[in-house]
Amino acid sequence: MEEDKETGVVQPGEKNPLLKFIPDLEGDVDLIVEDVFHLPSPHMTPSEMLQLQVIIDERVKQDNIHGVVITHGTDTLEETAYFLDLTVQATIPIVVTGAMRSSNELGADGLYNFLSAVKVASCSEAAKKGVLVVLNDEIHCATNVTKTHTSNVATFQSPQYGPIGMVTKRGVVFHHALVHHETYSVNKVSKNVVVLKAYAGMDDTLLAAIENLPVDGIVIEALGQGNLPPRTLPSLERLINKGIPVVLVSRCFNGIVQDVYSYEGGGKQLKDMGIVFTYGLNAQKARIKLLVALENTTSHESIQNMFMHD
Repeated sequence: MEEDKETGVVQPGEKNPLLKFIPDLEGDVDLIVEDVFHLPSPHMTPSEMLQLQVIIDERVKQDNIHGVVITHGTDTLEETAYFLDLTVQATIPIVVTGAMRSSNELGADGLYNFLSAVKVASCSEAAKKGVLVVLNDEIHCATNVTKTHTSNVATFQSPQYGPIGMVTKRGVVFHHALVHHETYSVNKVSKNVVVLKAYAGMDDTLLAAIENLPVDGIVIEALGQGNLPPRTLPSLERLINKGIPVVLVSRCFNGIVQDVYSYEGGGKQLKDMGIVFTYGLNAQKARIKLLVALENTTSHESIQNMFMHD
């Protein structure tokens, strides 16, 4: 991205500005550059994410590659990183990075983040940790990281968990281990999964409309530990009876959803209805996981099991 100095408008440049700095790489690193997409990140879809996954796994099989770095716009970076985390079969280091400031803006962070990402991708300790996100000297796992600020360079954080490592002047340091990681085979992304956010006084207007739309799954950002206003229940029950999976996350920044409250619309009733509970994913990542799940199964039990570990 480049900033127009007269208008302040930011737009994609003609070429990737990082390419001219490749000779500045430190250490014994041979870089193979492949310009797959030249898109603003709001233009990314699961179809492009799948193309990236296919390219990565094919290149790893064909070439002597020891690590992968993906540069990506920050708005949907976490979704692409998590999709790849769920679907890439290769176990070499895979790092996604980006920038919060345009390449020609004062204090641009893109080059520094790129060089940091290369350091991590060329580190043998970064293997078998799933997809990593590297910005601002921090290493995050794709499952937990999220964009928390619209413009701050320290926007990428892992609420509740923190980074799993850091990039220093002398190298790469990991201080947390990945507890759980599994991948799934996906040959296409053909389902339509929507996200709704719960709010005080919410009724079933939107859910009733969805009943008549070509929707294959729903993710709901619930209140608190996993509760919904009672007027949403009639449509929810009909959707579940039609075999449409409904996945619950919390609209809270920290914590997980649980079937604790037993009042009408409380988590216990929702769980008994067949709503799938997650264990820490945010809504955008739960949507990505449900998209992947629906390409593998339509079984409620299997989908629930897939969400037992985020």
